[in-house]
Amino acid sequence: MKYISIIGSTGSIGTQTLDIVRSNKDLKVTALAAGTSIDLLEKQAREFQPVIVAVYNEQKAEELKLRLADTNIKVCAGMDGLLEAATQEQCSVVVTAIVGMIGIRPTIAAMKAGKDIALANKETLVTAGHIIMPLAEELGVSIYPVDSEHSAIFQCLQSGKRDDLDSLIITASGGPFRKKTTEELKHVTVEDALNHPNWSMGRKITIDSATLVNKGLEVIEAKWLFGVDFDNIHVVVQPKSVIHSMIQFKDGSVIAQLGTPDMKLPIQYALFYPQHRNLAGERLDFAKLKEITFEEPPVDVLKGLPYAYKAGRIGGSMPTVLNAANEKAVALFLGRKIQFLDIYDIIEDTMNAHKVIENPTLEEVLETEQWVYEHIESR
Repeated sequence: MKYISIIGSTGSIGTQTLDIVRSNKDLKVTALAAGTSIDLLEKQAREFQPVIVAVYNEQKAEELKLRLADTNIKVCAGMDGLLEAATQEQCSVVVTAIVGMIGIRPTIAAMKAGKDIALANKETLVTAGHIIMPLAEELGVSIYPVDSEHSAIFQCLQSGKRDDLDSLIITASGGPFRKKTTEELKHVTVEDALNHPNWSMGRKITIDSATLVNKGLEVIEAKWLFGVDFDNIHVVVQPKSVIHSMIQFKDGSVIAQLGTPDMKLPIQYALFYPQHRNLAGERLDFAKLKEITFEEPPVDVLKGLPYAYKAGRIGGSMPTVLNAANEKAVALFLGRKIQFLDIYDIIEDTMNAHKVIENPTLEEVLETEQWVYEHIESR
């Protein structure tokens, strides 16, 4: 039996992880955690009977505690609650599926408690990769990527030695706006941006896909996960999302991981590595597929990718600025307070205003996030 904790159980990755638990009787959930969605969290708690349920919003936690009073489930609140869920004694793997920099401290706490990490919270490595990766090596814990692109690279790397790796080729669908001009983007709506052609994801990451910021964050994350310089990480648009990413070895050979666009595959692989267990669902039909096409990413229009490369190369606290400015801008866009292209203006303005901290501590990373929010609100 493998015991797992899910931080962010009510989101897209969390709910799909629970689907995998339903299909694998040797998985047991010992802790669930969420931000505010207690209606769904209560249903999950009653179905999976974890030891601990944590709610980041303390008022919602008190409400859930009353609802679950007829059970033996412990309900925790706030950041302390997330930390308790991440370090639950029985669990051996923590799925970090919560969105935002709120995921960093639970990830570190889980690692220090000897837990392996199934990493779906990209902000953890984007903003604190310089802390997380050395810590994982020091503690001897494993980090298994859940992002489809990083999982694809991880799977491809099983075919050769890490020392023989030359470069990474991360694929992007291009999102709903890959053929749009800047002029056309002035008039797109929230609904347009949420209409992703291939993937079913949470609202924030779907907007990030539309701006190509998500792909940029994946580039920074890949640098930390696989120890590859930015000059050797390339992005190519593959509109059907059949190739999830590729690697190239020093001899020029290229290994690709292909599959249908289903997030359950990388989640399950992270939980059962190195096994490729049976997973219900569609299979690729190459006779119907006929062709796989590639395009250059439209970086002159969708500026999220070049901004991320710039932030990553500057390093220090700048990736935190990129991430936090984007997070705030996306929230404003989803709240219909700004236009789509204003997301780029907010990111660029905030990056230009920031004085870089070369090697930030975790406290300085979190302080930088707060500075970003205050800077944007003062605009």
